[in-house]
Amino acid sequence: MNWRTAIGGVLLVAALLSGWSLLRDRNKPAPAVGDDASKDYVLHDFQIVALDEQGKESTTLRAPLLERSRADETMVIATPLFLLPDSEGNHWELRSDKGWVSAKGDQLKLTGNVSGDSPKVPSVPPTTFRTDHLDVFPNDNKASTDALVTLTRPGMTQSGVGFELNSSDKTYHFRSQVKSRYTPRQ
Repeated sequence: MNWRTAIGGVLLVAALLSGWSLLRDRNKPAPAVGDDASKDYVLHDFQIVALDEQGKESTTLRAPLLERSRADETMVIATPLFLLPDSEGNHWELRSDKGWVSAKGDQLKLTGNVSGDSPKVPSVPPTTFRTDHLDVFPNDNKASTDALVTLTRPGMTQSGVGFELNSSDKTYHFRSQVKSRYTPRQ
C-alpha cells in the first residue's frame, strides 16, 4: 500500500464522518437567543411599597411588568397603578399605559391614557383628571404636563393646555386655553 492510498482512505473517512455529522445536526433547532444582559431584573405581577424618611408609606406601585435597565438603571413599567396616600391615609390612584422611572427615583414619566382619581371617601369630593402624559416629581410633591388636561369635580369641569399640581399644598393651575363649566347641583 502506498502513501497516496493511505491519505486517500483517511480523507474518505473524514468526508464520510463530516457528511454524517451534518445530516445528523440539520434537524436540530437553532440555539435560543440568550439574555442580552441589558436588564438587571424583571418583575411580573408585583406590588412595591416605598417608605419616606419617617417610615410611612409614600407610594405604592402595582403593575404586571417592570424592567430595570442595566445600562442607565432606569425602569420601564407596563400599565402602572400608583397609589399616593394623602395626609389622612386615603389613596389617590394614578394610572397610565406606560411608565418610566429615573435611576434615582426622583422623576416618573407616565404616558398614554393618564388618569388620576381622588380617594373614594365622603370627606373628599370625587375628583378626576385625564391627560396624555404627565411628569411626576415625588420628592418635590409636584406633577406637570404640557398636554391637554381635563379635571372633573361634582358640578364643575375644567380643561386647559399645560397643567401643574403641587400635592403638598393641594393646589393646581392650568397654563393656557383654560375652559371651565359650572353645573349647579339640583
